[in-house]
Amino acid sequence: MRRNLLAAAAAAFGVAGAALASPAVAEVRVFACEPEWAALAEAVGGGGVVVHSATHGGQDAHHVRARPSLIARVRRADVLFCSGAELESGWLPVLMQRGARHEVQPGQPGHIMAADHVPILDRPETIDRSLGDIHPSGNPHVHLDPRNVATLASELSRRLEHIDPDNAEAYRARLASFQAGWAEALRRWSDRVARLQGMKVVVYHEAWAYFLHWAGLTRVASLEALPGIPPSAAHLQSVLEQARGTGAEVILRAPYEPRDASSWLSARTGIPVVELPYTVGGHPEATDLVSLFDVTLTLLEEVRNRS
Repeated sequence: MRRNLLAAAAAAFGVAGAALASPAVAEVRVFACEPEWAALAEAVGGGGVVVHSATHGGQDAHHVRARPSLIARVRRADVLFCSGAELESGWLPVLMQRGARHEVQPGQPGHIMAADHVPILDRPETIDRSLGDIHPSGNPHVHLDPRNVATLASELSRRLEHIDPDNAEAYRARLASFQAGWAEALRRWSDRVARLQGMKVVVYHEAWAYFLHWAGLTRVASLEALPGIPPSAAHLQSVLEQARGTGAEVILRAPYEPRDASSWLSARTGIPVVELPYTVGGHPEATDLVSLFDVTLTLLEEVRNRS
């Protein structure tokens, strides 16, 4: 599988992309809150950026400790690139208050919140803590619709050109290469998602909303009783009945999500549990943004082909 994914990534972006001109000195420091944005910054910025990700592929970005090493990274950052929509609200404000530079404060060119630049799903009509840990601005997991990635690549390049105008031409060249490869990958993926249309899934958290929307999959139940609230025995029994009644085909789990509820449901229904990467680094072969989607689709295709 790894050989096929690497070949696909090479075909999507082309060997020539590696030879694009890059700035001679890596001066722009990018602090990415999540691995997907670190990967995008590296793809678009190339040698013109030094990138640090605050989280890794096996970590829940809702829950991060504002440790001193992250504070030090933010203090040196020229660009802050995060998901936004309150995903990082439990820890990012602490980092920002401990000395983040003016250039990465809200409203500045170095402050990029992905959710501010793409269509947002699941905006709540009412804000009530009894509804669980909801995000007032909507679902923040925007990277799992690959069309959003293309939009954010352009936005990131525009910001880098503004911050580092001496190397603007190099950023534009890398963006053009990325967008050409990404468009080709989207064409490949469109054929694959067409064969997954209508697949019925059970999720733990609403982290998959953008992927399901793009790929045409149907969520039939959620293991969480409410966002951020672990399932009770009564709720799990309800999910069991929903899964059986709707003909659910697969239970989706992110690497950082609890395993007990999904394993419980699988044992009683025979529905397979599939751990999808969720982000770059969430699977050994999901090493960049292209392979993130390639691996995700391959794992779902394996389930569909067995049914």
